[in-house]
Amino acid sequence: MSTATPLNTTLQRSPLPPSLLLLPSFSPIHPTTLSVTGILRKRCLRMVTSCVSHAQNSVQNGVTDAVSVRNQIRLGLPSKGRMATDTLDLLKDCQLSVKQVNPRQYVAQIPQLPNTEVWFQRPKDIVRKLLSGDLDLGIVGLDIVSEFGQGNEDLIIVHEALNFGDCHLSLAIPNYGIFENINSLKELAQMPQWTAERPLRVATGFTYLGPKFMKENGIKHVAFSTADGALEAAPAMGIADAILDLVSSGTTLKENNLKEIEGGVVLQSQAALVASRRALTERTGALDTVHEILERLEAHLKAAGQFTVVANMRGTDAEEVAARLKTQPSLSGLQGPTISPVYCKRDGKVSIEFYAIVICIPKKALYESVQQLRAVGGSGVLVSPLTYIFDEETPRWSQLLSNLGL
Repeated sequence: MSTATPLNTTLQRSPLPPSLLLLPSFSPIHPTTLSVTGILRKRCLRMVTSCVSHAQNSVQNGVTDAVSVRNQIRLGLPSKGRMATDTLDLLKDCQLSVKQVNPRQYVAQIPQLPNTEVWFQRPKDIVRKLLSGDLDLGIVGLDIVSEFGQGNEDLIIVHEALNFGDCHLSLAIPNYGIFENINSLKELAQMPQWTAERPLRVATGFTYLGPKFMKENGIKHVAFSTADGALEAAPAMGIADAILDLVSSGTTLKENNLKEIEGGVVLQSQAALVASRRALTERTGALDTVHEILERLEAHLKAAGQFTVVANMRGTDAEEVAARLKTQPSLSGLQGPTISPVYCKRDGKVSIEFYAIVICIPKKALYESVQQLRAVGGSGVLVSPLTYIFDEETPRWSQLLSNLGL
């Protein structure tokens, strides 16, 4: 995809010189002023020629000019819908609340990132503006990145799993008529109905990924029609034989007598943090901003699936308590249990009869872990949610630096 900036956009960034903008308006030309008017016309022509030349140079330079003239880091976020709400909620949970003075404005701030501007955009425009250099970072679905990024190497996935917006792009066909016994992509491709004169008709909004998927799977006789929204109705209306669309639960497909088929999933998708490779390597402060955002995201997302569990256990010493805990598969914690003595006072003397153990437990294994604690003598079990787990270094940060060649 070309990353050149449109000419009209460049002209907006390169206003005409003040001397040209302040030229006086003229009455009908009197013969005595003809020579003066000629001089002014020549001057105007030179100025306009200079401006157009500058605009053409800016277009040729493309992203390079955009990177060099702007100091603020620009983060693109979805402007509406469930994706927008979930994105703002995630950032808020990471202590990166977006402050928008007017809900109708498309620009906002994150106080914790003073050098960063937030721009609310349509998801596909986020990807396009990452490529044009108008945005540096963005949160958008992987399906949109793949469809509108089209494999452009300037797009780099910083975090591919933000744990919301889960769906998959899938081919679906009717569960009746000639498709009733068709259950796989291979069977669909081998149907004798499809010829050059009568190809398989597929309705989709993914006009890049759809043809690419069919070609990679060796399906030749296919015709795509572009459609946005309510694709499920297309086969029933006779507009298409199949659809290629995003699927979450699959309920809408079933309610419209459609079914997915084996081998028909194009890609799995969820929200991701995406960046412009050029911005990360050339724009001052961009890499530091990404590092902070990534650290916060990783710490929160890792903690979101864990509980902190505290319990008391009788024991002769810490090693003996640890040995008992290690016999249970769910009580190992992230790296191992933390064990410390509990100082009790009996008959005026301080003694150690109990040890407090602290471990992190996966939320999905909570009840099983509590039962195992009880089995080895645990009591007084306290369970608390976790907000952040900061590792020594974020694995995705090291991977990002490697991808950037740094």
